[in-house]
Amino acid sequence: MSTLEIRQEMLEIIKNEEESSLIKLYALIKSYKRQRQMDKMIAEGEEDIASGKLYSQLEIQKMIEGWVE
Repeated sequence: MSTLEIRQEMLEIIKNEEESSLIKLYALIKSYKRQRQMDKMIAEGEEDIASGKLYSQLEIQKMIEGWVE
């Protein structure tokens, strides 16, 4: 099944679905998108760690103090 066919079928399902199911489906999709974003951020952080892009507690404290000034 092509991406276009999947989208068309999903739209047809959504058009005919009752409100309570739509609300649950919407929440599920939003949750999935949030989780994908979090997974991306975690992967980026792991890459930073692997490449040695780290800050000490003292360096972080100095950065924060710079924000307040």
